[in-house]
Amino acid sequence: MSTLKVDAIRHNSATSDAITTAADGTCTARITGMTGGGQLSHRNIIINGAMTVAQAGTSGNMGIRLVDRFGFFGTGQDETPTQAQADVASGTTPYTLGFRKCLKMTNGNQTSGAGAADRVFTSYGVEAQDLATSGWNYTSSSSYVTLSFWVKSSVAQTFHGYLQTQDGTQQGYSFETGSLTANTWTKVTKTIPGNSNITIDNDNGSGLSLNIGVYWGTNYTDAGNTMNQWAAYSGSSRMPDNTTTWYTTNDATFEFTGVQLEVGDTATSFEHRSFGEELTRCSRYLQIFHVPTNDSRRASNITATVHGTGGGVYLNVAFTHPMRAAPSLTVDGAFGGNVFTGSWSGDTLSSIAAEYSTDALSTLGFNGITSASISGSGRTVGLTGQIYTANNGSNDAALIYSAEL
Repeated sequence: MSTLKVDAIRHNSATSDAITTAADGTCTARITGMTGGGQLSHRNIIINGAMTVAQAGTSGNMGIRLVDRFGFFGTGQDETPTQAQADVASGTTPYTLGFRKCLKMTNGNQTSGAGAADRVFTSYGVEAQDLATSGWNYTSSSSYVTLSFWVKSSVAQTFHGYLQTQDGTQQGYSFETGSLTANTWTKVTKTIPGNSNITIDNDNGSGLSLNIGVYWGTNYTDAGNTMNQWAAYSGSSRMPDNTTTWYTTNDATFEFTGVQLEVGDTATSFEHRSFGEELTRCSRYLQIFHVPTNDSRRASNITATVHGTGGGVYLNVAFTHPMRAAPSLTVDGAFGGNVFTGSWSGDTLSSIAAEYSTDALSTLGFNGITSASISGSGRTVGLTGQIYTANNGSNDAALIYSAEL
């Protein structure tokens, strides 16, 4: 048996070493994949990068996070663009790599052209403590994170994006996709160094935002912006000036998936996680409770309790997993409610409001329950109640809790 003693191993066409050995017998390797197609576990800092979880629905307009964690926003449009959780077509490279879903943006009809204040983009927020404890030495220019994603546009052009730190003096880092061929999936990879001006707190606030745009007007761009380097963030110099072709093309589309942010200077194969694990991670930021219909009169999985004779009716909601912070509540749809006093008697609720919330539970107060059997002295401490969809099930009703960054 013999021993090969070398300081490094490099491909004859490469400009850097694939494996570097150390005197203590260890080595540093730039690995892009594992034998058999396996991944390096839990390297991806991004949650739902494969766009598999869409708790809020599969299609909608701007202004919401339809696909979990990824918001779709914009201003100044003549006709509002739309978004959808779309299928990745079979036979494409992303499909063969295990991607089945993407976030698809579809342009409207922008008849007035590309205005200076117009913009259409998607945004993702990284929780600060996830980045602070990732192993990235973010204040060192010799320590890196690598961003990679797959993208496809119906229009051939270059698109831009930027990273923005949120703590301390905010820093910005702009980048481009390179020139995309129309209707062709392209993998984009960006290796990003640390910088001494970066601050990231070890808390549950936003530490870094990732923004990828299909169009940014000149109110947000600067011809003198230098890409691929950190600089003090400026809202009027987020990136270089944009090409307007996509934005002025009616019904143009833009799709992306496979978003990965990992520590190191090399993009590894995408870390696919099970749907269940991805949903659990997303539940830290969004939980939706759908409510039974009036027709069924089945007790919901969240129940009301009467507190005090003549007192209020309250609903206690226990979250399936602790949320990032005490969430905000959106009441979607019309609700009815009733309390059991020997028989069910119900009313339409005029309002539901969060009286108290933590990261683990929420207590709601009702207005509008007025039936004699459950009002005034008819209310008895400890009675069980329920809420339901008040319109005979013709439309869904839900309680939407968000602790998104």
